[in-house]
Amino acid sequence: MAPVAGEKELPNVLPHTTATQVPLRRLQRSMDARHLIMIALGGVIGSGLFLSSGYTISQAGPLGAIIAYLIGAVVVYLVMACLGELAIAYPVSGAFHIYAARSIGPATGFTTAWLYWLCWVVALGSEFTASGILMQRWFPGVPVWLWCLIFAAVLFLLNAVSARVFGEAEFWFSLIKVVAIVGLIVLGGAAIFGITPLSAEHPPAILFSNFETPDGLFPGGFSGVLVTALAVFYAFSGSELIGVAAGETKDPAKNIPKALRSTVLRLVVLFVGAIAVVAAILPYEQASVTSSPFVDVFEYVGVPFAADIMNFVIITALLSAGNSGLFSCARMLFSLAEEGHAPQRLSYLTKRGVPIVALSVSILIGLVSLLTSVIAPGTVYLVLVSIAGFAVVAVWMSIVASQFFHRRAFVRAGGDIKTLAYRTPLYPALPIVAFALLFISIVAIAFDPNQVAALYFGVPFVGACYLYFWWRHGRKRRTDDAAVPVVAGVTE
Repeated sequence: MAPVAGEKELPNVLPHTTATQVPLRRLQRSMDARHLIMIALGGVIGSGLFLSSGYTISQAGPLGAIIAYLIGAVVVYLVMACLGELAIAYPVSGAFHIYAARSIGPATGFTTAWLYWLCWVVALGSEFTASGILMQRWFPGVPVWLWCLIFAAVLFLLNAVSARVFGEAEFWFSLIKVVAIVGLIVLGGAAIFGITPLSAEHPPAILFSNFETPDGLFPGGFSGVLVTALAVFYAFSGSELIGVAAGETKDPAKNIPKALRSTVLRLVVLFVGAIAVVAAILPYEQASVTSSPFVDVFEYVGVPFAADIMNFVIITALLSAGNSGLFSCARMLFSLAEEGHAPQRLSYLTKRGVPIVALSVSILIGLVSLLTSVIAPGTVYLVLVSIAGFAVVAVWMSIVASQFFHRRAFVRAGGDIKTLAYRTPLYPALPIVAFALLFISIVAIAFDPNQVAALYFGVPFVGACYLYFWWRHGRKRRTDDAAVPVVAGVTE
């Protein structure tokens, strides 16, 4: 597919090696940087921030929660810095497994793709269910399952028309969430200093008195901050969706780095700012039991109909995350089919460049995941959720490892790093530090009873993917590889 008008041709950075050939671009490049930013924010900002931020504060304390989110933001920056170089080198849809397959090995790419696909498929079911439950505030007589089907149909249609329609829908979905968070930061920030023009009671300035809890600044100790930081890594998952959408982005060399920088900056301001305001206004003990800290803060500053407004915002947040997740699922299946690692039928595209078969399969499996949450919550669904949680950090590890090996292969093949449209800074220290931090977080999960199931099921799932790939493709590849010469030090 020829580049669209105004877009620079982006050859592979190692054009003469079989290790870096990417599938022929056939998806439509119709999204701008603003779409990428909102897609990433849409995947990240979900019910966790709006509903669970109070629990985060109760675990680490007000100051500890802020520190945990700052640590998470640093890790996100490191991963995004690696993602930028890869997304421009391989501007294809469903790119994570392409990065890993070309830079590390095809089995790693195969495993990464299925981990990430399963992560979002499981999320789809939970987003639909939560949205249906929240809708009962206004329509108590309508069953939850009917809302699930309605929301599934709406998201399917938004994704089925075109990537541009999906991008526009996600832009406005995400904008609603961002406006709500900015409103909390501005109004709540003013209330901290006693400025509450909307309130009839006009409470006095509380400043940061709630940061000092009866048990000190860190009531849960350092371990509380650490456990919260692990949860924050998962809270920031979705920022990597920029890589998934790289194959449908106009002028990737310009728009992807711009989107990455803007996304990280906005995540830091929105997440850390919101947590700081909630921690300052809500007493430490109250934050752990509230249904939504955002509702409490908005009521404190005098916003009318705070509960209804936040109910709408949270439903929007859930549908936004589901919209991004469905997009990601479809592109992963499409990309796997392009690679020959999934049925070829999944690579079918409509005239508008939408992988409709992959999209249909993903929405159906998402609904099946929803059924398992009802029929077998303690067995099948528990396994799926555990693997999905493990997948987030595992995929980030594959991204930073891919960048490390990609750059090394590029230099060994005689490439000039000055020619790269975007360069990961501080190489090789940055990817090494990022991988080490992510690996530590995986190990630390073993010491958290609430998250250890992710290891019990996630690690065996990864092993099963590698074994299946070797059984299905490895034996044949060993024969084929014997006839492939080594080119510039890089093998297939």
